[in-house]
Amino acid sequence: MASSHPPTAPQSADDGFLTGQLLIAMPAMADPRFQQSLIYVCAHTPEGAMGLVLNRPIIKPTFDDLLKQLSVEPLPPVRQIKLCAGGPVENARGFVLHTNDWTGEGSLKVDNAMALTASLDVLKVIAEGGGPRECVLALGYAGWGPGQLDQEIQQNSWLSVQADETLLFDADHDTKWRRAFAKLRVDPLLLSDTAGHA
Repeated sequence: MASSHPPTAPQSADDGFLTGQLLIAMPAMADPRFQQSLIYVCAHTPEGAMGLVLNRPIIKPTFDDLLKQLSVEPLPPVRQIKLCAGGPVENARGFVLHTNDWTGEGSLKVDNAMALTASLDVLKVIAEGGGPRECVLALGYAGWGPGQLDQEIQQNSWLSVQADETLLFDADHDTKWRRAFAKLRVDPLLLSDTAGHA
């Protein structure tokens, strides 16, 4: 699902099935790129879905390295932002997931609380010490074609849970997957890898 333009998000969660929700990879997830991953769904429509993996921190490049590479001032930045590997698609592209108390020209509203910005404007504002209250920079994204995510959910690959700012933005990456299950009052070690059919 690679494209040269950032995916567009629906205007409200009502339009987009799982838009604004978190996907939790089931313990039996076969794809090693997504084992124990927690993904924020930025868009989910009949045309497909796009999300950002939030629990794969990136050590290098640092935010400073990235600003230098993109010629964004000031260096060093007044404010730092956490980086994560957002997914296997277009992992040289950056997407800033942030609270929608700040939006720029290229920002897409995901839901009533979150927005996604893929322009340099947001990096410049953050480097200057401003910008959204909470944010994370994801390099790359996870993408699904039409109906693909729905099919994976039916195959018992993912559970969904309401997103919250702690799971989206805190730095305790090692526990995010388990904490997302805890929101559902589920112990991942007790889950079966076979889907039930009524």
